[in-house]
Amino acid sequence: MTTFGESHGPAIGCVVDGCPPGLALDEAEIQGWLDKRRPGQSRFTTQRREPDAVRIVSGVFEDDEGGQVTTGTPICLMIENVDQRSKDYGDIKDKFRPGHADFTYLEKYGIRDYRGGGRSSARETASRVAAGAVARKVVPGMTVRGALVQVGPHGIDRDNWDWAEVGNNPFFCPDAEAAQAWESYLDGVRKAGSSCGAIIEVVASGVPAGLGAPVYGKLDQDIASGLMSINAVKGVEIGAGFASAAWSGEENADEMRMTDGKPDFLSNHAGGVLGGISSGQDVVARFAVKPTSSILTPRKTVDRAGDDTEISTKGRHDPCVGIRAVPVGEAMMALVLADHYLRHRGQNG
Repeated sequence: MTTFGESHGPAIGCVVDGCPPGLALDEAEIQGWLDKRRPGQSRFTTQRREPDAVRIVSGVFEDDEGGQVTTGTPICLMIENVDQRSKDYGDIKDKFRPGHADFTYLEKYGIRDYRGGGRSSARETASRVAAGAVARKVVPGMTVRGALVQVGPHGIDRDNWDWAEVGNNPFFCPDAEAAQAWESYLDGVRKAGSSCGAIIEVVASGVPAGLGAPVYGKLDQDIASGLMSINAVKGVEIGAGFASAAWSGEENADEMRMTDGKPDFLSNHAGGVLGGISSGQDVVARFAVKPTSSILTPRKTVDRAGDDTEISTKGRHDPCVGIRAVPVGEAMMALVLADHYLRHRGQNG
């Protein structure tokens, strides 16, 4: 997958290459996933009004039944930007926003698009969700689901976990009680003009055993890379992750027994990956998203002239960018697993 476009440019999109031919694919199916990430759906996300309507530009053709299938050639997916408000950024075009990529982009390229961050904007992640819709079709029987498990310091009660609840609240939260508590917490964050971070958990079920490689191209290595490439992500863990550092070897080991003639794991602390190769269990990863850097509270910074100054970011921003990162994390997990599935098929038939 290669993405293109900027936050306030005419369009964003992606090119998906290497997709097998003959997979049914239409715009409505891709749109369903994009609608999960679309801004302006609740008071807890940016009020930028983007329909995120996707258009398939290449890589599909009519099959004998009148539907559309992939042709094996590069698939180009395009999403037009329709609600840019570039004037919101005129006051800060010469200032570096703390926590943003303004300074580093200018240092690297000598030029930067200050309108919403340009290429560094989380707007780019819509393209990833579109590409993920294609990737979900590659691995037979695979399901990828994500959930928000912590907002700021407030986590869920895992005893209340219910996947059906994820679609019933604006947070993709599997715990109905936690979702209700998050509403008042985020209202306070939003009204204060501040922001908070979050932790997202992504679970891939139906992943066949054998995906990945022992050393170079480990499955968990590539999952971590894919999730770390998402805007504002500052940490990734697989399975039990950092919690396992406090356990004993006996506690951490995923013991096994034979069930119906097949090995059966009694736990999944490894997150479905052993030695860089999938075990056939659910592949589980979590990633931490930092607080949204665009806040109304004045912060100390410097400008391009080298002077000390202060800055507060106006415009429309997510008080917790982690909410809309849930479908993005799902997409990146699907993309990595699709890549490894095709590699495995290429090597082993």
